[in-house]
Amino acid sequence: MPLPEASPATSPSTTIRVEVVYAELQRQIVRVATLPPGATVGEAIRLSGIRDALPADFEPTSIGIFGRMVVPAALLSDGDRVELYRPLKIDPKQARRRRAEKQKRPGTAAS
Repeated sequence: MPLPEASPATSPSTTIRVEVVYAELQRQIVRVATLPPGATVGEAIRLSGIRDALPADFEPTSIGIFGRMVVPAALLSDGDRVELYRPLKIDPKQARRRRAEKQKRPGTAAS
């Protein structure tokens, strides 16, 4: 007796679709990449073409998938969002100190 054919919902996909994103204060760059199953984060970055929209000397300080840090060799799943993180302009602790000092000054409204 022949085996039943797999339905499209249960058969393995021949491609996966991921987003590769980079954000600044004033803009966000999003590229969609269609890749074979088993593709890596590094391949998605390269094949998405996002580097063409970034400064030539840009190197991400780190890379994540939905906010979770990963390495370029990490495997992707369909629907993943690969995020390229830029260096911080100011250390968060230093920014908090500056805001606290500003609020302590006389004549400044405390929030």
